[in-house]
Amino acid sequence: MSQVTMAAEKPTTLEECLALPLNESELIEVTEKAKDWAIMHGAAMRSKTNFSPDSLNFAPFLLTPSSFPRKEFEKAVNLQTIINRLMHNVAHDEEFLTTTLAETIKVDEFTANLFNIYKKVLASGFGQALSLGILRSDYLAHIYADNAIKQVEINTIASSFGGISTHMLPLQSFVLSELEHADKLKNMPDNQALAGICGGMVRAWEIYNNPKAVIMFIVEDVTYNICDQRFHEFYIREKYPHIKVIRKTLTEVHDTGKLGLGKELIIGDLEVAVIYFRAGYEPDHYHSHNEWDARYLMESSTAIKCPSIHYHLAGTKKVQQALAQPEMLERFISDPDEIKMIGKIFTGLYSLDDNDAGHKNYEMALKEPERFVLKPQREGGGNNVYGLDIPDVLKKMSRVERSAWILMDLIKPPISKGYMIRPGGSMPPPLVEVVSELGIFGVVIGDVDNIICNYQAGHMLRTKVATANEGGVAAGLGALDSPYLVD
Repeated sequence: MSQVTMAAEKPTTLEECLALPLNESELIEVTEKAKDWAIMHGAAMRSKTNFSPDSLNFAPFLLTPSSFPRKEFEKAVNLQTIINRLMHNVAHDEEFLTTTLAETIKVDEFTANLFNIYKKVLASGFGQALSLGILRSDYLAHIYADNAIKQVEINTIASSFGGISTHMLPLQSFVLSELEHADKLKNMPDNQALAGICGGMVRAWEIYNNPKAVIMFIVEDVTYNICDQRFHEFYIREKYPHIKVIRKTLTEVHDTGKLGLGKELIIGDLEVAVIYFRAGYEPDHYHSHNEWDARYLMESSTAIKCPSIHYHLAGTKKVQQALAQPEMLERFISDPDEIKMIGKIFTGLYSLDDNDAGHKNYEMALKEPERFVLKPQREGGGNNVYGLDIPDVLKKMSRVERSAWILMDLIKPPISKGYMIRPGGSMPPPLVEVVSELGIFGVVIGDVDNIICNYQAGHMLRTKVATANEGGVAAGLGALDSPYLVD
């Protein structure tokens, strides 16, 4: 049976962790408590619509944890160190990155700018051979594969929500206890994402081996997702008080940064050991040539970057699509069992390059658009085109422009029910059908020849209304959550 026919059938559902709906008065009372808990524990964000640097809203969240298949969660956790190694090897394969992105950089100015910096740094020799990867591999369970996980994407830059996600487990544990369901807590996996991610930065700082050097966060001009970022900074300051953390925009790096005699990155009068990018992943972060110059300055330096420019390029959708081709994994992974395990998580990914295969895929997208998602080379949510909207968008592009995009099979996740709690949302909150996306964090440090640190670093769950296409929390379409593991 084709996926299209199956798509017309009702998707399977996962049973919720407790019987819903809740009694209305109980629901209102526990929701009010949960909102206050979220704000008081920093599971919060600044409002985009009513911005003030002096106030916070709680981040959108699910009142109770959403169900996720236990064996698939465990599979994702166990795969992460292999994925870390895969992405590390991809980032260090100059020939692969160059050929894979050749068509894309002709039409995608942003990716081309990143690639030009990569080529310039390659030509003059990397100031720092080591890279720090803080990755997040995102998955949906797929009902047409017996709820087996399929990879949605891999994030190599600004892999966010490790900080706030760590608070989802205690928040929802509090709610379940208030509802007298504390017996359910044993099915909620522990989550040490904040400690795991910060541990990677600290390890890189130690490897750099200058006790006076600092960790620098590259941030947007205005940071809405402030708590998530500050949790990392404050955790490092609390646990490792001897390590100073500074925050700078790309513009500030341009204005105050320079290279020392040994290519050290000096910001003001501070030497930088580690650069953690929480900005720089979208065109809007680069207001002029100055910001691109700042990126090049950092890439040329001895500071350990998270991500380095080649890691950033390895996270593009085009690379993801190329990796899903048969036999391609053999280039990066030697163990046949690992190749098989990784191969199983890939869904169909198709090139739209200006060649025979690309034209064939273009025709396929026009014929059966409901099977697909159209994706550009961008992070941050809100950029994809879905289903029946695809033909109009594709027809407006030239053959060459299409090569900046990839086509991906639409993954159909199982549906469950829950209460999505949003700032300004109605009370009592309505019970809605939702789907969840699991993100697994990974940390990897190494150079072209060796990996010196590689571990899985916690998880996050984002849940969105089942009818919504996009799922970014920062983009305002999803909500934070944690998994309730079901067999």
